[in-house]
Amino acid sequence: RGSRSKNYRWWLRIVLYTIFLLCGQSVATILGRLYFDKGGSSKWLATLAQLGGFPILIPCYFILLRKSSIANNIIDSNPPSFLKLLTLVYVPLGLLVAGSAFLFSVGLQYLPVSTVTLISASQLAFNALFSYFLNSQKFTPCIINSLVLLTISSVLLVANNHTEKPAGVSKGQYASGFICTIGGAAVYGLALASQQLAFRKLLKGETFKVILDVIVFQSLVASCTIAVGLFASGDWKGLKREMEGYALGKISYVMTVVWTAISWQVFAIGTVGLIFEVSSLYSIAIGTVGLPIVPVLAVFVFHDKMDGIKGMSLVLAIWGFISYVYQHYLDHQKPKIENRIASEISEGCTLGEVIHSDNRA
Repeated sequence: RGSRSKNYRWWLRIVLYTIFLLCGQSVATILGRLYFDKGGSSKWLATLAQLGGFPILIPCYFILLRKSSIANNIIDSNPPSFLKLLTLVYVPLGLLVAGSAFLFSVGLQYLPVSTVTLISASQLAFNALFSYFLNSQKFTPCIINSLVLLTISSVLLVANNHTEKPAGVSKGQYASGFICTIGGAAVYGLALASQQLAFRKLLKGETFKVILDVIVFQSLVASCTIAVGLFASGDWKGLKREMEGYALGKISYVMTVVWTAISWQVFAIGTVGLIFEVSSLYSIAIGTVGLPIVPVLAVFVFHDKMDGIKGMSLVLAIWGFISYVYQHYLDHQKPKIENRIASEISEGCTLGEVIHSDNRA
């Protein structure tokens, strides 16, 4: 009964983290598109909005820090020092996340959303490659089927894109946006694989505080990096003018940036939580499921057209997601089956010994 209860709690956490990831990603992407569509032009601010919302987690962080200090001492009597974690985990992860977020902001500024969606699906391939070397990721038929379906799902969105490069975007800007988005996908895949490696090797305490540690400190490093870029580039000087010229007004400008930041933090909790509970490849696969959700939301927010190809894309994404979840269900059931077989063999051996003993008597 205790094992079954633990299993249910594990699946409940997986469902909760999945909801956080999908909702956070979808809302943040819509708001990011809204920012650029209505007059926003600062890729540094757009990047900072992806990373700078972590202070809203700090009250929760200190509450958990206070409650778990004794438990952590019991779980791990010799935890790694903060300086070691800062040097080997938080700073490298923060720089990777900052680089990925900035590259995607460039892509979102110069490319159609459907093109960014296609390239974002390549995160799966990059993460699978890095996870193979860093985390000994195994590929089963169900996982391969899921990756193929999720990738095709995003490819269909681009096949449905009948527009050329956005108005006012030069060929050079379009090419740089394409290259930057590919680079962002590669760096993001490496960041998630590195997070999984950090959880396996250094961050071994199985608490939600460990997840918040990663989110808060890597976001702090990433935000400081982007803030330096914002001021060093002089981009901050035009933010007041940008806010005054925003199509929806000043208040909407501020609210767009603030809720973008909050949404990305919800997404971060879901992402890191799934890496902690399952794997980086699973986390990124769930994220890919959310890519077709954005065009569906755009039908209501931006009055985009919804046709058969977009519907088919969503169906394939759900199919790929179910395939991946089914593989992890099989992985979860495998130890139970092995234990049952071992128990039956043990009982059979015991019964055989009893019969043999009775025959001798």
